[in-house]
Amino acid sequence: MTTIVPQEPLISALETQWKAIDDLVAPLSDAQWTAASPLPGWQIRDIVAHIAGTESMLAGRQPESSIDTSQIAHVKNPIGELNERWIDHYRSRSRDELMTDLRAVTAERSKALRGMTEGQWDAETATPAGPDTYGRFMRVRDFDCWVHEIDIRDALGLGVPENVEPAHWALREIESSMPYVVGKKARAEVGSTVRFDITGLYPFTFFVVTEDRAAVVPAVDGEPDVTLRLDGFDLARSVGGRPSAGDAEVAVTGDTELGAAIIRSLHYLI
Repeated sequence: MTTIVPQEPLISALETQWKAIDDLVAPLSDAQWTAASPLPGWQIRDIVAHIAGTESMLAGRQPESSIDTSQIAHVKNPIGELNERWIDHYRSRSRDELMTDLRAVTAERSKALRGMTEGQWDAETATPAGPDTYGRFMRVRDFDCWVHEIDIRDALGLGVPENVEPAHWALREIESSMPYVVGKKARAEVGSTVRFDITGLYPFTFFVVTEDRAAVVPAVDGEPDVTLRLDGFDLARSVGGRPSAGDAEVAVTGDTELGAAIIRSLHYLI
């Protein structure tokens, strides 16, 4: 399936999200900058390095690193290996150098994205979610940066993100993975219908049905087999397997057994 994502609104959301990260981390104390994050082995500065590094990679650069990623327990795949090489790249650089690079590369990426034609934006490319459009890839980037803002805020007790548009696209990216969660991971029976009521900063409702294959649909006939109601931030923490996900409050109505299976299966990021 090809995912067509509106170009200008998503680029605008990405720009807003990059600025939100900058505004959040720029005033941190040195102790906060080096505080542990919710991610194994990463400090707050490493999250910033990861964001700067990923955008640098998309701008065509390679990290300067000779780290042996095979010795890092939490690295599970080639994307994880690349992430660690960028983090290693920035560990030998100062905080000011990292922040300068973050600002420069996000400005560069913004200009590049706004210079793309519709055909380039909608063209198929490799993405972390498999072959899809470049626009889908950028929606994944918005999701990644938004989740990492949550990580930083959770680690430092700084509340939750406040920008609606990045949340909108991040949660829509999560929505697109729920058929995999419901159909494959939770093993819902064929014909099952699931309603997700997402509350909080960007409230919305979507449905997943399992026919020949599970899919998101705009509505279902009658009452769904199960309804799950949870906050969008808790959904993001859950799909990322964050430690705080265990504290998420999920209201389940209908088939509680299927609901419990879906909740157990929400973590899909590696």
